Amino acid sequence: QLQLVESGGGKVQPGGSLRLSCAASGGTANYYAIGWYLQAPGKEREGVACISTSGDIQYADSVKDRFTISRDNAKNTVYLQMNSLKPEDTAVYYCAALGRYCGDYEYDYWGQGTQVTVSS
Repeated sequence: QLQLVESGGGKVQPGGSLRLSCAASGGTANYYAIGWYLQAPGKEREGVACISTSGDIQYADSVKDRFTISRDNAKNTVYLQMNSLKPEDTAVYYCAALGRYCGDYEYDYWGQGTQVTVSS
């Protein structure tokens, strides 16, 4: 079973930055596209960014030009660099391995989530 663990969340001021990490174990993250998802209070989870096994990347419109997803295969870790954070970015952020490619839903591996709070 693939296990994913997020870290790096916290509380920041508007305009600040955070880098989230998604560490994989029990499997090779290179086999999967890894996506970042957010869930705000009272809302469904929504996609933030995804990086495929081939390195192709997708972003939600709300985070384009602010967030950057990357992966370090040697560390079996995927990162989400979050810049110019806004209060509306406040949510629990999850990483997930859902398929070989972004947009596929072959698997159901999720991390436990990490809280990101953006406020003055």
